[in-house]
Amino acid sequence: MNRQSQAAVLFLLGAALLHAGTTDLYLRYVKAGLRPLLLASGAVLIVAALATAWYERRRAKEEHEQGHSHPEPRISWLLILPLLALILVAPPALGSYSANRTGTALQEPLAYPALPATDPLRLGIVDYAGRAVYDHGRTLTGRRVQLTGFVALDHDGTPYLVRMALNCCAADAQPVKVALTGDIPPVLQPDTWLTVTGSYVPRESRDPVNNGPIPFLKVTTAKPAAEPRDPYDESYNN
Repeated sequence: MNRQSQAAVLFLLGAALLHAGTTDLYLRYVKAGLRPLLLASGAVLIVAALATAWYERRRAKEEHEQGHSHPEPRISWLLILPLLALILVAPPALGSYSANRTGTALQEPLAYPALPATDPLRLGIVDYAGRAVYDHGRTLTGRRVQLTGFVALDHDGTPYLVRMALNCCAADAQPVKVALTGDIPPVLQPDTWLTVTGSYVPRESRDPVNNGPIPFLKVTTAKPAAEPRDPYDESYNN
């Protein structure tokens, strides 16, 4: 791979990182807190690409003046194609296929902060599941709660409301699941986003993949929801 190709690949990779970091595209790959590092990396790569191109132009000029020339294979430019795909095609967020093949990643929270007195109480799935399982619903009892997530259906048809939780990036995303009971819509399609309102019930099941705890929510109303700007739930790390 010649220097010109290297400079082009570096420049396009840096441009791809800057494009992802200045739009919501980066949320398909990494958690929101890594955005500054992503932008800094893109800027460094572009500077390195420009420096490489300048050096190569100067070297080629000197060789031309001395009568030396070393043509490089042009096939190396094909390495740019995967980068163009990165820029032009955004991958979908992980959904029910991954959730059904990965055990719940629910972990015991370090603390249970006081909840606001809103009605209904809007909670993240990770927050609800942690309070329901490890705090035995003490802060949830008697409250109407509202959760948003995508639908996954277990092998026996049990509907789950799911959010994928990130440690760092999409490659390590793991699901946190809440099983639904009560007034569930008669037809549920996997990967459909729903906002459900309901109440805590002291009931759990075990994840068939890793035997992890899955709490239940008794649904009173359910309505379609748009996929959120950040489809991954970061409260797993907070």
